Amino acid sequence: MDDIVKQALAKWPNVPHCHGWLGLDARGNWYMRDDRTQAEGPFPAAKGSLLRHDKLIDFIQRNYEADEAGQWFFQNGPQRVYVELEAAPWIWRIGDDFSVRSHAGTPTTHGQPLLDEDGKLYLATPLGLGLVHTQDMGLAADALEQGLWPQPEPVQADALPARFGHVLSPAERHATAA
Repeated sequence: MDDIVKQALAKWPNVPHCHGWLGLDARGNWYMRDDRTQAEGPFPAAKGSLLRHDKLIDFIQRNYEADEAGQWFFQNGPQRVYVELEAAPWIWRIGDDFSVRSHAGTPTTHGQPLLDEDGKLYLATPLGLGLVHTQDMGLAADALEQGLWPQPEPVQADALPARFGHVLSPAERHATAA
């Protein structure tokens, strides 16, 4: 977490959390979701505006983590901005050497591959669960064919949040709790 964020938390400890305003899609793209977008429907059906500002994206990714309930958020100064997830908390990018990095650039090991009913490949890594980026499926297939990664375990996508302890829609959970 950035020092400026830690300082803001100490100065303003009781700022209300924000729900529904930020989304992470299955390709590792961040979306800002204003009131109008949220009124159009849940993420990812209503995505919002694609964030393109590199420094803002880097700031979000440096301050991205999960709470004790498995809800992922971006700590924006004293405020937690909970993230709507299309697929998983992480989107994995695969290097030519079969190395694995998150959408935020954090390296990890491949872990256990999981293949869902739609042919989407997830990796359960030391960082947590993530979806392999669609552009990297060829590299992942090569790693599997060469025996560099274990064979994928078949899974049902809707069972993954409970199994790996993450929440796809903190906004939905917040609305039902209110």
